[in-house]
Parts: sequence; C-alpha cells; structure tokens
Amino acid sequence: MASSSPSEHQRPTLPELAKFIRKDLMNKPRIMGIVNVTPDSFHKESRKGRESAITTALEMWASGALWVDIGGESTRPGSEEVSLEEELDRVIPVIKELKKINPNGLISIDTKKVEVAKQAILAGALMVNDVSGLRNRDMFELVLSERIPVCIMHMQNNPKNMQASPYYDDCLDEVCELLFSKADDLISNGYPKELIILDPGIGFGKLLTHNLELLRGIEKMRRGQFSILHGASRKSIIGELTNNKSIEKRLPGTLAVSAFSQLKGVDIIRVHDVEEHVDLTSVLSAIMNE
Repeated sequence: MASSSPSEHQRPTLPELAKFIRKDLMNKPRIMGIVNVTPDSFHKESRKGRESAITTALEMWASGALWVDIGGESTRPGSEEVSLEEELDRVIPVIKELKKINPNGLISIDTKKVEVAKQAILAGALMVNDVSGLRNRDMFELVLSERIPVCIMHMQNNPKNMQASPYYDDCLDEVCELLFSKADDLISNGYPKELIILDPGIGFGKLLTHNLELLRGIEKMRRGQFSILHGASRKSIIGELTNNKSIEKRLPGTLAVSAFSQLKGVDIIRVHDVEEHVDLTSVLSAIMNE
C-alpha cells in the first residue's frame, strides 16, 4: 500500500491475499457480491444509492460473501461512460463507510478508471476488477505498484458497442491469448502470479455460442497457475438458454451455471444473490467431498 494510505497496517500478507482469491480446500469457490452504486445497471433490483449500497454490502458479508465488488459505472451493453467525478462520488464514500464498519471486510473496486482505482485502494479496497483488461497502461502500473489482487477481464470493444457484432475465429483461444499476454506482462515486471485472476468476460462482446465455449474451457484458461472468476449472474446467456426475458426470473438458471463453474474448479463466483449461492456452494462442496 502506498505510504499515504491510513489503513496500510491492515493489509493482509501476500499469502493471505492469494488464499482469498482461491477456492478453499473443500473446492468451494469464494463468493463475490455485486454492489452497483448506479441508477442504470442491467438488473434493476441491483441498482443502489449510497445508503442502500452500504446496507447491501453488509448484508452480503453477513450472508457469507468473502468479497463485495463495488462499482459506480454500469457496463451493460449499450451503456455510456460516467464522468470521473461522478464515479468517485458514487463509490468512495461507500468504501470508506464500509471500512469503518467492518475494517476486515474484503472490497473489490469494479472500474476501468485509474483514478477511481487509486482512490478506492486508499479508502481500503484490496482488489482491482478491471473490465477493460488493463488496456490502460497507467492502470497496469498502478496494479504493479500496489501488489494487490487484480482481476483481468476480457471484453471485445467497449460496453457501448460490444454486442453489436461479436466475432472470433476461435473464441476460447483468442480470449486466453489476450488474458495470458496481460498476465505474463505483469509477471515479467515482478508481479506475483498468485495475485492474478482471469475472467473470460461472459456476455462482454460474446454471443451465446462464445459464452458456452468459455464456460466449458476453464482448464485451458487456468494454465496451472491463475485464479479464475466467473460472472454470469442473471445475464443474457441465462435468458437465452431458458427463453426467459425477465431478468428477475433468471436466478435458477444462474444457479445452474454457478454449480457447473464450481464443478469445473472456478475460484470466485461473482453474483447478485449471495445467500442462495452460499447455500448452493456449501451443499455441492459437501457432496463433492466424502
């Protein structure tokens, strides 16, 4: 942590941070709760103001989430960027208040803006979740200097146009190649490979066939050393597979994808519905381990 951070002494050690982004010894993935401090995220029930975001995050921790992922800019298909000032105003007060209430709570900042990530880390966030996959070299350098977990997500194009006409010759190969190149660049610059999380970016510039290919291809994406995050919660893939346009009715399908992800060894599952996923992963873990 930079010396200017007031919570430097509270930062977990590297082995502790690495453990927090890996499935546990019972093959149970870590649950990451989604906290959208936005008025326009695709799942209407997940849109929170400042006070409700704080309440939601506390409830998620109490329900068994290890991480809460705080975001202040919607990245749904067709979404527009918000200003730096607006995004900071949405997320930083929430993070500061959460760290006052629960100093040991693990917070991830969901952003592609370097200054938002920097201020969030100063406020107590311990993971950078970059949906743009470290395209910005300044974000890359920030992650290098802070040495906290980073989630590198694959996205074709940007949220505004990513679903216009997604195309791949070989989706799994191309997604893995891009993610591995970013991860290897970090490692070659001295960043601990134990702190790297790769996210295939389900629904971010992908058609249904692409999403299914990425879900099935987890072993290739891990490459023996990286943590893997899946985030399919209530997304269009669920609606397409169930012929259900109502986002509010996509929880059962989401749970099916999450169960598959656990069976395939995914380390972190990012979800809107924490309590249901804690039950799912606990039961499945008990069945998997005699």
